[in-house]
Amino acid sequence: MAASVTPPYHPRAYISGMRNVNRGLASRSKIIEAMEKGKTRIIEISEKAGLTESCVSHHLKLLLKQRVVSSAAVGRGNRWTLTKYGQEKLG
Repeated sequence: MAASVTPPYHPRAYISGMRNVNRGLASRSKIIEAMEKGKTRIIEISEKAGLTESCVSHHLKLLLKQRVVSSAAVGRGNRWTLTKYGQEKLG
């Protein structure tokens, strides 16, 4: 049985983690700006924000957990909107 070995600490680990956080915040900001007009689909948001559909989907799920956005099933897809809570938090 092999003992688990923790990798050595890398001094840039925190900085690269912060870059990812900043990149995520920038992506969510673009998504929210694209959604300000009303109900939208993921493909419309991705085109307006200049992000991939998978990136938009991932961030929408995070925003959904925080109750900033809501979704409603329409046909085979969903329509996403900013919630009143989300508008208050962002406005």
